[in-house]
Amino acid sequence: MINKIACFLLVVWGQNVSSQVQERTLISGKIASGNSDLEGVYVVNAQTEAMTVTDALGSFSILANAGDTLVFSSIQFKEKRILLTVDNFSDIDFTVRLSMVMHQLQEVVVRNYNGINAESLGIVPYGQKTYTQAERRLHTATALNPEANSSNGMAGGSISADPLLNFFSGRTAMLKKEAEVEKKEAFMKLLERMFSLEHFVDRLKIPLEYVKGFEYYAVENDKFTVILNSKNKTSTEFLLAELATKYKEMIASEIK
Repeated sequence: MINKIACFLLVVWGQNVSSQVQERTLISGKIASGNSDLEGVYVVNAQTEAMTVTDALGSFSILANAGDTLVFSSIQFKEKRILLTVDNFSDIDFTVRLSMVMHQLQEVVVRNYNGINAESLGIVPYGQKTYTQAERRLHTATALNPEANSSNGMAGGSISADPLLNFFSGRTAMLKKEAEVEKKEAFMKLLERMFSLEHFVDRLKIPLEYVKGFEYYAVENDKFTVILNSKNKTSTEFLLAELATKYKEMIASEIK
């Protein structure tokens, strides 16, 4: 008899739980804050442990019912708990305002080292032209040194034959090419520092496997490298978009 009663109570309890789960409906809302980054905030129903995350606009949808508590949490916002009411489910503009987490620094010390460089320390003369490693090798190979052979006792010295030998042997052309490659690589690194991979793929719509090729294509454009070297991101981005359009047309013609 006791076993029958226990089974009956278990069935009734299971039906009640099932009924409560089925009663939950989808509630939609959004979060708001002074921070423009509203994506990726966790929204958890504390009663059912159901979870979702907000989209780029801060919107979310989750199963719940009146009396449930929604917990909002993320790295950039303070945790917030909202006890849902019946009115929340009929509110077409259900909004939860979150507060940003303020990371306080103990002490900030700002020192200006802009005036310290090789020239100010007397290591090199003021106004001296600087060279990259490849440019330095090229300059050494092509510079005519009238004092090159003065140690041999020739009157007034003589012009070194090294630049001529380098020219006829092809070494000068090789060094020029090396200097150009080094310059292009420097522009590539600058471009990748200014714009993320997602910018090329999501914003410019360049296929992932063509991104590196597009970067080479861009830095081959002299007009673009002048703008890029100025580090004006707005102008660089504008011209980059024009080049992306042309590059995608090239890709499309190759695929056909």
